Amino acid sequence: MEPFEYVAANDEQQAITAGARGAYIAGGTNLVDYMRLEVVQPAAVIDITRLPFTAIEETPGGGVRIGALARNEDVARDPLIVQRYPVLGEAILSGASPQLRNQATTGGNLLQRTRCPYFRDPQVAACNKRQPGSGCAALGGHNRSHAVLGTSTSCIATHPSDQNVALVALGAIVHTRGPGGARAIPIGELYTLPGERPDIETVLRPGELISAVELPALPFARRSHYVKVRDRAAFAFALASAAVALDLDGDHIRDARVALGGVATVPWRSAAAERALIGRRAGPEAFAAAAEAALAGAVTQPSNRFKVELARRTLVRALEEVAR
Repeated sequence: MEPFEYVAANDEQQAITAGARGAYIAGGTNLVDYMRLEVVQPAAVIDITRLPFTAIEETPGGGVRIGALARNEDVARDPLIVQRYPVLGEAILSGASPQLRNQATTGGNLLQRTRCPYFRDPQVAACNKRQPGSGCAALGGHNRSHAVLGTSTSCIATHPSDQNVALVALGAIVHTRGPGGARAIPIGELYTLPGERPDIETVLRPGELISAVELPALPFARRSHYVKVRDRAAFAFALASAAVALDLDGDHIRDARVALGGVATVPWRSAAAERALIGRRAGPEAFAAAAEAALAGAVTQPSNRFKVELARRTLVRALEEVAR
């Protein structure tokens, strides 16, 4: 590990000023790993655990605001989340382990880096996300776990988060503070597709600090569910996952939210799948149509072609559960 400056930020302004030259750390469950692997080598590490961003509270409009430093386990178990947004609690609890969830934070999870083995191996592998212009060893390499949606000729790395798939489905707003002031960023606009610059993963600016995530009032989110398919029952990343919510009038679908994980370069909300559901009777035909629409643009590699059918079945299973 390369030497770095450690800054314990006592207030928001100190954190923002120092953040322009380094990386923020709270739970450290992702950043410390990558510093040890020498994937990232920040000049400074800014400890933000003293900042007052831990509350989980109802907003005046009937939504919920989650502080960026709220621990994953606390969010998943909070009564407001369990009752109003069960898909988020289920997604969080499907990830990592209790020990890690007790340490990891909401804001840190938003900025979780890919688990692509080539990204994690700076000594051997070429990776455009880690070193722009060096190439992508996953193309033509071992790519069973890689993305089939949102890819480019420069990168096929999969976004690893479970939490963020649910947040995308719920239309969350990410609140930030930085040198240019405060911003409210729809989560669908936070992440950038790899294109030719996979090293640029979000629209955050140097020194910009995530302070909270706001879940808008969405009454039908009470009827929501997260399904995750993986190689083993625990402590494994998704091969495919689906976060869904349905607004039903009897068996008629008035509105729908659909997002996929494990198969895309960013948490993937599928407007095409939602359109395929809205106005139809909840049942096998509508669910199959949504699954086809969600994966229509998939671009596969030799080892990950199975993900297309797996993702379709995962989405149908999630819809079936919610429609009961």
